[in-house]
Amino acid sequence: MPEKLKGTTTVGIVCKDGVVLAADKRASLGNMILSENVTKIFQIDEHLAIAGAGSVGDIMSLARLLQAEARLYRAKSGKEMSVKALATLTSNILHGRALLPYFGWFIVAGYDSKPALFSIDMIGGVTEDKYTAAGSGMELAFSILEENYSEDLSLEEGIKLALRAIKVATKRDVFTGGGVTLVTITKEGYREHSEDELKAILE
Repeated sequence: MPEKLKGTTTVGIVCKDGVVLAADKRASLGNMILSENVTKIFQIDEHLAIAGAGSVGDIMSLARLLQAEARLYRAKSGKEMSVKALATLTSNILHGRALLPYFGWFIVAGYDSKPALFSIDMIGGVTEDKYTAAGSGMELAFSILEENYSEDLSLEEGIKLALRAIKVATKRDVFTGGGVTLVTITKEGYREHSEDELKAILE
């Protein structure tokens, strides 16, 4: 099998007032860095998103499919899909492709009546989590999350924790790097934060 364009690390955190998703921007092919500006987090609807670690092409393909399904659901029902429904749909799609899988580990996040986060493996196994990480730097990221997570984290505290987890992975995992994409999802909706905003929060 030819090598695929791959990217890691991704992190998800549930805070008391929203969800944080963060991912590095590096894409590699074997031991070669091919890009430092790859998007691994995708908005699915106003209050829904998916992040992935693994094959960049597979992550993007699945995200496009889920965006189309979310639009169809909204058109038929007149309302947005719940976070759990999106996780179930993602799980069903992945399980249906078990013999020809999407090569990735996925994090579904969103806000309906409350913030929620689901981790989904490449053949559809689903786990609801308060925090999670995926990719080659996940062990490093988990070491930071497990030590510092609490359920009463504010959104700003969650942003700082996610950035710290990605930073540690960047320092020690050669397949992680190239900066950070960070989004938050609250009752107001999906928002991607600029580099200047993230610098201001850290300062």
